[in-house]
Amino acid sequence: MSRWARKNKNDKTTEVVRTVTEGLRSLYRKKLLPIEKHYGFHDFHSANLEDADFDNKPMVLVVGQYSTGKTTLIRYLLEQDYPGSRVGPEPTTDCFTAIMHGDVEGLIPGNALIVDPNKPFRKLNPFGNTFLNRFQCAQMPSQVLESISIIDTPGILSGAKQRVNRGYDFPAVLRWFAERVDRIILLFDAHKLEISDEFSEAIEALRGNEDKLRVVLNKADMVGTQQLMRVYGALMWSLGKVFGTPEVLRVYIGSFWSEPLMIPDNRKLFELEEEDLFADIQSLPRNSALRKLNDLVKRARLVRVHAHIIGHLKQEMPSVFGKDNKKKNLIHQLPVIFSKIQLQYNISSGDFPDCAKMQDKLLVHDFTKFKSLKPNLLAALDELLSTDIAKLMPLLHQEELDACTQAGVQGGVFLGSRGGPFQEGDVFAEMDEDGDESVAEEEDWVVMKDKPKYDEIFYNLSPIEGKLSGSKAKDWMVSTRLPNSVLGRIWKLSDVDRDGMLDADEFALASHLIEVKLEGHGLPQELPARLVPPSKRRHRGSDA
Repeated sequence: MSRWARKNKNDKTTEVVRTVTEGLRSLYRKKLLPIEKHYGFHDFHSANLEDADFDNKPMVLVVGQYSTGKTTLIRYLLEQDYPGSRVGPEPTTDCFTAIMHGDVEGLIPGNALIVDPNKPFRKLNPFGNTFLNRFQCAQMPSQVLESISIIDTPGILSGAKQRVNRGYDFPAVLRWFAERVDRIILLFDAHKLEISDEFSEAIEALRGNEDKLRVVLNKADMVGTQQLMRVYGALMWSLGKVFGTPEVLRVYIGSFWSEPLMIPDNRKLFELEEEDLFADIQSLPRNSALRKLNDLVKRARLVRVHAHIIGHLKQEMPSVFGKDNKKKNLIHQLPVIFSKIQLQYNISSGDFPDCAKMQDKLLVHDFTKFKSLKPNLLAALDELLSTDIAKLMPLLHQEELDACTQAGVQGGVFLGSRGGPFQEGDVFAEMDEDGDESVAEEEDWVVMKDKPKYDEIFYNLSPIEGKLSGSKAKDWMVSTRLPNSVLGRIWKLSDVDRDGMLDADEFALASHLIEVKLEGHGLPQELPARLVPPSKRRHRGSDA
């Protein structure tokens, strides 16, 4: 891999940076962090970054009103429940839950999380005990979580419930996570598009991170095509009002769970939308370095503006008398000061913080303790933005090329079944009850009792030379209304000899697995011996 080496002016040793993450961490410590400390950036904006912020896996933040399917979506991605999860029509999720990989399944409370240097949550401490009592980490051995982490959030309240005080600054916590995650999934229910006051505040907290935002219109299988078109239009109109931008947000339409579609009219649309959303999530590890670089550049530009604001306020303060009155006048004139700094230093207006929020924070600060502008610090910051970041670009390109050979997120719903008629696969967490892999006799095959019923369906589908082609089998399987991701997994389990077709025994097995799923039960990741058709056991043994 390419390397970036540079000489330190005060040290003749050569620093070799092998990855973009290493380079960003080094630049932050040596050039950006000293400026942040000098001008009190952390008191006005976000806390300083630590090693865990650079080394952390990509994170996905899931946000939405209660009962929009946030927890169900996460369970659908993982293909298993995570510790502490609950699903129901009422507000069941009342905690921020970081779902992360761990060899041992369990829950870690918030107060323990913020002292763990290996977790990127140490800077959540200022939000207080009330929040920390509503924050936890669910660890579990999931293949999906080897590549990404997921943040589940409390359901946003609507109607009269929105007046209940949570006891902590909910929008501020959302903003903290939004600045650090790689992707934000904002869920809407096709039957519940109203945007409450708390929801508006939550969306406002996400402002500035629109590039990370993906909107999901969930439970779309519960409405017909004509009504869905109207719901989609109403959602786009509402989002345009809330975000106040001419850009159109990407909205994914579907029903993100493994249950049968209630109205299957738009099945093909849902399949394509699901494929696009999952491809976007699957690419997060490959684009992680680019996201970290982008976020550091945004932070550096904000630090530069902050330094100019603090330096200007310091310069305007009197040395002896009238400090309090001058402070009030400066705070009142802050919009004018912003405009002066913008013109004088040719800084984009988009780099400036929210003026009203800055005014509120300035009220509690002593302007006499502010630092004057230091040309050498600002020169180092300009060098970081104009030169040092550019030196990392060859490394970034090399990492992108290397990442092209990687599969991205694997496991869970991302474990595809590429050999059959279904493009996506599905993984189920539950194994057979007794885990017995011993080869059973034919009469012990659990499918045998219903085989006459399955055989009748099989021969009515007109098999050729005793086998059904993938297209014929797919047409019948789709009639069950189960999502393609589920049917793809069932196909993978049932096509034991991997010939792309189903004989009578394999079709009986597929029918049995479909019935099991329709009854709400889980299915194994690998086919246990007691489900293998007797005619295929020798073939399966030779494959192994």
